[in-house]
Amino acid sequence: MPTISLCLIVRNEASVLANCLDSVQGAVDEIVIVDTGSTDDTQAVARRYTDRILDFAWVDDFSAARNFSFRQATGDYILWLDADDVLLEKDRLMLIGLKEGLPETVDAVSMIYHYAFDEYGNVTLSLRRNRLVKREKHFCWHGPVHEYLAVDGSIVMSDIIVTHRRVHRQSDRNLMIFEARMRRGESFSPRDLYYYGNELMDHGRWEQAAGMFQRFIQTGQGWVEDIISSLLKLADIYGQLNRPEKQLSFLWQTFDHGEPRAECCCRLGAYFMERGQWQQAIFWYRLVAKLEKPEECWGFIHDAYWTWVPNLQLCVCYYRIGDYSRAFYHNELAAKYRPQDPHILHNRKLLEGVLHDEAL
Repeated sequence: MPTISLCLIVRNEASVLANCLDSVQGAVDEIVIVDTGSTDDTQAVARRYTDRILDFAWVDDFSAARNFSFRQATGDYILWLDADDVLLEKDRLMLIGLKEGLPETVDAVSMIYHYAFDEYGNVTLSLRRNRLVKREKHFCWHGPVHEYLAVDGSIVMSDIIVTHRRVHRQSDRNLMIFEARMRRGESFSPRDLYYYGNELMDHGRWEQAAGMFQRFIQTGQGWVEDIISSLLKLADIYGQLNRPEKQLSFLWQTFDHGEPRAECCCRLGAYFMERGQWQQAIFWYRLVAKLEKPEECWGFIHDAYWTWVPNLQLCVCYYRIGDYSRAFYHNELAAKYRPQDPHILHNRKLLEGVLHDEAL
């Protein structure tokens, strides 16, 4: 049976690290912790689980830290997580089962990442990542910020889920790294341009973000998932800037890069709802119900757009045109995902009264 080394890079993660390490007990054979400058009790927590704790001088480069951590591993395979990630019990058992039957020919195993959740525990953002890689292949991380692991060969697409458990705090760290690189005149890859645009957008710097996303698209070298994401973000930016003609133009452009996505169709529905064009909005929200959610997509999936959002919006649209039975139907579909949502409960009470009056 192959051995697995878990590699983490950490900094001031004392509040979450134990949860992560508890969640992999029995599934990994070695734990390597690389500390990039903690000032809290991170290392004291880590010592309860491993003596493989190493310091790494932070150089504003996540890939450098991750590659250093990989070089310390001794197992046949390397599993990487962040300190605020966990394996739920079913996923821990699945990893143990995978390990017991993993053929030597496998170079990497991808896992699903549940990255964000709503207040009711529904997944709102998910993607797939290569999580377990063969050490002897010497796969490397690339990019100082929003780094990625370059993997090739025989890759198994597993159903194991890694669950993100962090309460996010707004940080300028990544933006400052990008801006320092820009001041130094460093060359930016297409992927760098995309993620720099994300950081600018997260900080409300709309015009600069729009310029960066368009620079990224104009390279003609971007990953298709990042291109679609950039077009959606450009539409959102120009919606914020009250430029509806550009907003709509970027939404249409997403169709040049693949089949319609729920993320785009819901934005189109919202565009027409804001203008009281209820039938056009209904068309786009109903289209979502006919779409198949990508199961093997490596890009971000905004799960809410594939589940409750179109149904809640259809409830509003049908109510506006006086079709109360369809409005009630779609409100109840949304309730399956968010049964205690106050908007859904309000809609139910209102529509039950309207339908009762109609029946008299």
